[in-house]
Amino acid sequence: MTPSEHDATGQAAEAESDPRNDTAATGDEAGAPPEEAAAGAADPETDPSDEFVEGEADPELADASSDNRERAAPTNEELRVERDQARDRHLRLAADFDNYRKRTEDRLRQRWDRAQADLLSRMLEPLDDLLRVTALEPESASVEAIVEGVDLVERKFFRVLEEAGVKVVDPAGEEFDPNTMEAMMRVPAGSEEEDDMVERVFQRGYTFKGLLVRPARVSVYKA
Repeated sequence: MTPSEHDATGQAAEAESDPRNDTAATGDEAGAPPEEAAAGAADPETDPSDEFVEGEADPELADASSDNRERAAPTNEELRVERDQARDRHLRLAADFDNYRKRTEDRLRQRWDRAQADLLSRMLEPLDDLLRVTALEPESASVEAIVEGVDLVERKFFRVLEEAGVKVVDPAGEEFDPNTMEAMMRVPAGSEEEDDMVERVFQRGYTFKGLLVRPARVSVYKA
């Protein structure tokens, strides 16, 4: 072996035994520098505890939800208080309505009494005239005076009734109307034109402000 061959063999042996050559080779085979591999292995800025794990609940949200449930569910004492308040409001409302009903009925009764009193006051004057007629002495009073006095009382009575809203139903010669008339008897008609016509009025009817007080009693032609 020549001296130059001996030196080459020694250098090769030293290269194989040097650990730095193994580390460099490992880095070359991985395709990345040793500094980058070390940085990727452990990142000091990344904390595994900060990562969100799916399926685990946030304790702060759980506490807030529990508080909301506690506030939403009233206690038995609160329910009793609300029940008593609602019952008190109901009793007050019922009492107020009953008082309103009584006041309304009382006002209607007073109004009706005043209307009756007003009508009676209008009837007093014809009544006085009627009393004067009945007070006449038969020996001294003539028939003409008595008839005239009765006729005067009748006119006054009808004037008072008309002012109060009373109308007379006197359907002589009109067509029969079952809404305001009552047929007492049937009379044979002389022609078809007389069919269902009023033949005679036995008793006149009256209406008060559109309301039928008494129907007229009549006889009706029937063909």
